Amino acid sequence: MILIIDFGSQFNQLIARRVRECRVYCQIVPPTISCKQVQALKPEGIILSGGPSSIYETNSPKVDPDILNLGVPVLGICYGMQYMVHALGGEVARSTKREYGFAEFRVKKDDGIFKGVDQDTTCWMSHGDSITKLPSGFRITGSTENTRIAAASHTRRKLFGLQFHPEVEHTPRGKKMIRNFLTDICGCRMSWTMKSFANQAIEDIRSQVGKKKVILGLSGGVDSSVAALLIHRAIDKNLTCIFVDNGLLRKNEAEKLKEVFKQNLHINVRFVKASGRFLKALKDVQDPERKRKIIGKIFMDVFEAEAKKIKDAEFLAQGTLYPDIIESQSAFGGPTSVIKSHHNVGGLPKKMKLKLVEPLKYLFKDEVRKLGKTLGLPEEMNWRQPFPGPGLAIRIIGAVTAKRLKILREADDLLMAEIKSAGYYKKLWQSFAVLLPLKSVGVMGDMRTYENILAIRAVTSKDAMTADWARLPHQLLNRISNRIINEVKGVNRVVYDISSKPPGTIEWE
Repeated sequence: MILIIDFGSQFNQLIARRVRECRVYCQIVPPTISCKQVQALKPEGIILSGGPSSIYETNSPKVDPDILNLGVPVLGICYGMQYMVHALGGEVARSTKREYGFAEFRVKKDDGIFKGVDQDTTCWMSHGDSITKLPSGFRITGSTENTRIAAASHTRRKLFGLQFHPEVEHTPRGKKMIRNFLTDICGCRMSWTMKSFANQAIEDIRSQVGKKKVILGLSGGVDSSVAALLIHRAIDKNLTCIFVDNGLLRKNEAEKLKEVFKQNLHINVRFVKASGRFLKALKDVQDPERKRKIIGKIFMDVFEAEAKKIKDAEFLAQGTLYPDIIESQSAFGGPTSVIKSHHNVGGLPKKMKLKLVEPLKYLFKDEVRKLGKTLGLPEEMNWRQPFPGPGLAIRIIGAVTAKRLKILREADDLLMAEIKSAGYYKKLWQSFAVLLPLKSVGVMGDMRTYENILAIRAVTSKDAMTADWARLPHQLLNRISNRIINEVKGVNRVVYDISSKPPGTIEWE
């Protein structure tokens, strides 16, 4: 295992991805982790991430310096390198020439990191501070035009530093450098697979839960479905899933879920119909955060009432992923900004007195899909696009009513049918319809109409942290628009969203 110590870099997840692409398991941990905690985890190597801070700022993040004395190989990236140098007696100062973007990097000495890397290569810089003096025993291993100490190492102590970012695509040989660190320096075997993760996760669940009962709030999405299947493999009948039909689902969604889980996978699921309660509470509510909070509260009330019927339940399982945690709160107390609240992050009502089981919290979405395939989750469910916890309520801009839900359901169903028929469903991160609080004039059958406007959103992404609008073929967009306008009563205009994330978000609310 590799530990990635999070100093607040926007590229933390990319570091983790690069490590896992080498089939080596890794975890992101906060800088507050102690030396004893690191020793207990027995990592083969440690990566100190970059970050937005300057080492000489009062509140800049720091890690227990004893970690550098464990004899475990350490790779410091950007701020991580500066911290390591500073902690060991070197000096860091504000650069006279800052470096942001591409830079030509020259390898001066091969310390193992640069094995198989050309002497001259391109790297991606993002720093306003530079190292001016190295600690005793370190040597310069690479430079750029503006940064004399762009790479350095103390090979005897297995300490390595890169001022640039090897994890980004803009450093073409960066993956090779990371692989060299993992295999040649840390001695990792590149043996981590979804099968090995599943086996370990099942053991961990059994160890945590024992013979106690676990409750899981099943949404039908990939995350909760994979979590349910994994926990079911671990504890069998001691898992009970609760599916709350809030009336905000896609067309026939509850029926499809019931068929897959009860008939195909033989997992115990309790279905609770509560659509009337949700719709009543959402009447005339337009603010998106209010919608989320109302839906979240009612869900917990309904869920809690059903959970009380399950005797001796001591654990609640959730399909929490890394991106859920990072978007909902500062990453481990770091400087990452809060973007929006997630329904499955932030704990439980104290009165429920249940302990959390989160077997997927160190996985990214694409890894969850690989795990689902390994576990035998049906392909249709495993490739289901992400669907928000508040459901269609946040895809209806403005007030949520039964009539508007019906319009959106029908339009969304036609959209999905065309996306799948064209072979684009698996190529897209998400594709969905949004009902706007606007009407426009149209002409249908030689008559004037004044009906709803529907927006189509389709994006490509790897983990939802960033996303780009999908360049769907014009012919496909034409078919989608024609079918929705002709077959969905109440819509006379369709528009296409061409916003990326950032600055926009994937969902409209």
